Amino acid sequence: MKRVKNIIIAFGIALGAVSCVPKLAYQETKLELPETFKYTATADTASVANLEWKQFFSDPILQNLIEKGIKNNYDLQIALKQVASSQEKLKQAKYLQYPDVGFGVSAQISKPSKNSMNGQSLNLFLGQSHVEDYNAAFNLSWEADIWGKIKNQQEVSKMQYLQTYEATKAIQTQIVAAIAQGYYNLLMLDKQLQIAKSNLDLSTNTLSLTEKLWQSGDTTSLGVQQATAQKQSTELLITQLEQNIAIQENALSILVGENPNKVNRTIEMSDTSLPQDISAGLPAAMVSRRPDVRQQELLLLESNSIVGIAQANMYPSLKITATGGVNSFKVDNWFSIPASLFGSVLGGLTQPIFQKRQLKTDLNVAKIQREKNVLAFRQSVLNAVGEVSDALVSNESLKIQEQKATEQVTTLKNGIKSAEMLYKGGMANYLEVITAQGNSLQAELNLASVKRQRLSSIVDLYRALGGGWK
Repeated sequence: MKRVKNIIIAFGIALGAVSCVPKLAYQETKLELPETFKYTATADTASVANLEWKQFFSDPILQNLIEKGIKNNYDLQIALKQVASSQEKLKQAKYLQYPDVGFGVSAQISKPSKNSMNGQSLNLFLGQSHVEDYNAAFNLSWEADIWGKIKNQQEVSKMQYLQTYEATKAIQTQIVAAIAQGYYNLLMLDKQLQIAKSNLDLSTNTLSLTEKLWQSGDTTSLGVQQATAQKQSTELLITQLEQNIAIQENALSILVGENPNKVNRTIEMSDTSLPQDISAGLPAAMVSRRPDVRQQELLLLESNSIVGIAQANMYPSLKITATGGVNSFKVDNWFSIPASLFGSVLGGLTQPIFQKRQLKTDLNVAKIQREKNVLAFRQSVLNAVGEVSDALVSNESLKIQEQKATEQVTTLKNGIKSAEMLYKGGMANYLEVITAQGNSLQAELNLASVKRQRLSSIVDLYRALGGGWK
């Protein structure tokens, strides 16, 4: 008992000496965030990103496409598998503080040389030429988590799991936004195709009128050629738009996890509706909502735990091992209890002294990596604020552009009517009519593009604020 007591006292003194080393403490990274987003009139705490995507996108066709994308998109499915894999590692990490327990059974027969010392000893004392050894035992090994190394290892697994979870949410926000962008682009192409076909009718009528005037000698063949070229140009545009529509349908189908196919749609771009009274909320709330920013913050927390592990590796470690079971030189009394029972317990305190500077290098590298992740986290926050600001200024600017483009279309359509009337009355030439039609066509195509850009800017703002994963 006295020896056991002395061993316990020795361990206590050693642990007391090394416990004076300060443990690692994490200091939260300070962020320099603006009080409000640029280009916002008021500091409204509410944010459009708090809306679920089903509330934000009210179009049933678009909702159906997004549902398919969330269910079938392969990038998202791969991310979910990564979450499941990290979850298994997290479950395993919860058992790190428990001892390792194993069970082994062994049987050994040795026959030494009769002329050897072992052989002569066996023959002299046991009267046999071989020796048998049968063993069945449980083995236990446990390391005391004095410096929090095991706890930090568990934290690493937890942070890695949460990163995969946030990564999945980030991918979903990107998929939701990409599907909406593709859908609105498809509606724009539909509108531009409709405009082109309507313009083709005008070009056909102009060509017919010009041919009649040429036949009556009121114009030259050059007018017919110019009107024909105008009609052919519109026909070429229609072919290009039909090609773009098919390609966009294929891209949208693949995005929702289906084979390339037509995308059924029953509404026009003018019938689409998105929230117009958009509130961005506060930058601080955006940071906590953005999955990619949150993922970068979790990576920082993981690197801090890795620093803790590297630091703990430099301190003494207390390991306890134990073995117990049954052992015998004869198989017939192998499990004779209590005669065959045996057991042993060993406790050891190990302090690394010289390992070619490996432990210090590991610690310094871990600290440098943590500093890099601090900078990467701050950069991700800065980029997020910039994306929101870009989307806000684009939305405000595109409101004005849409209004001006609408006024321009109205003006040029009236110009077509005036040009046609003057042309029929001989007060304008064919070139003025063709120019008026071309300008009107381009203005209408531009208006459709501006409307699509406005819808896209709203979707970009929703995604930049962290919306789409709910």
